[in-house]
Amino acid sequence: MQTTFYPFTFQPVLKEKIWGGQKLHSLFQKGDNARAKMGESWEIADLPEGQSIVKSGSLKGKSLHELIELNAEDLLGSKVYERFGKNFPLLIKFIDAAQDLSIQVHPTDETSPTGTGKTEMWYIMQADPGALLTVGFNQKITKEEYDERIKNLSIEEVMDTHEVQEGDSFFINAGRIHAIGGGVLLAEIQQTSDVTYRVYDYNRKDDSGNLRDLHVEESREVLDFELTQDFKLHYDRKSSNSPQLLKHHNYFKTDWLKLENSSYEIARTDSFTILIAVSGGFSYEGSGGNGTLQAGQTLLIPAANSGVKIVSDSCELLEVYL
Repeated sequence: MQTTFYPFTFQPVLKEKIWGGQKLHSLFQKGDNARAKMGESWEIADLPEGQSIVKSGSLKGKSLHELIELNAEDLLGSKVYERFGKNFPLLIKFIDAAQDLSIQVHPTDETSPTGTGKTEMWYIMQADPGALLTVGFNQKITKEEYDERIKNLSIEEVMDTHEVQEGDSFFINAGRIHAIGGGVLLAEIQQTSDVTYRVYDYNRKDDSGNLRDLHVEESREVLDFELTQDFKLHYDRKSSNSPQLLKHHNYFKTDWLKLENSSYEIARTDSFTILIAVSGGFSYEGSGGNGTLQAGQTLLIPAANSGVKIVSDSCELLEVYL
């Protein structure tokens, strides 16, 4: 029997973290514990440690991976299925950093123990005054100097920091050292991988009084020591009603769109489409489904369900596809 897909919303997979805060609950009503250190909300995920579950409709209760097993080509799109098989290639998260995250780096496909690296991008949804991101080095260093600075706890001195505000966006290629600073709430689009090498964690202890594990040797082997400034993404935030290219890469394509008393139609058929509401809200209808999305929510439109129309008085969203 042919499975009939429709635009999907999922139950968020919430992750408490030592550095997490309360913004995911207070701003987006995620979870039911306002006091929890909620660090991450996995919005669309196909990993053993986090699996998205359909929130409503005839396929309510099915996991994202079960949807793929039902009809991978209809869900993913022909070109995505040919490349990735029955594996959803992206992981979509919201991250609330009440405290600084560890300084870390992710491996490439070639250096990852799983065969899948972690190239990612960030979109700042909210930032406290003076909040910072750390991306890359502020000077050229060698592997030997890197080793020495890890030993003497001075690695922060050569990290490049950037004050951020709502709407800023950054591309973090695998191998680039980075850290999310306290006070930042962001949307993260990444390869489907949870492999992270922790370089430095400020000698911070967990709730049991233990230092968290570091991965110094692993990080040294995958680090990109080149000085590059190509990570800040540029677009015209004043422009409306026409999508703008934010980042098109081998692993994902992301466009930014502001709608003001306008509509927009999703027409692609060779790839799924993910819509992430980052401010305001919109309604959608077509291809067997309809509903509304508010800031902090995501929608997965299967490749076979093109023709979904979205309408809004005022919203900003990210459109993600391959």
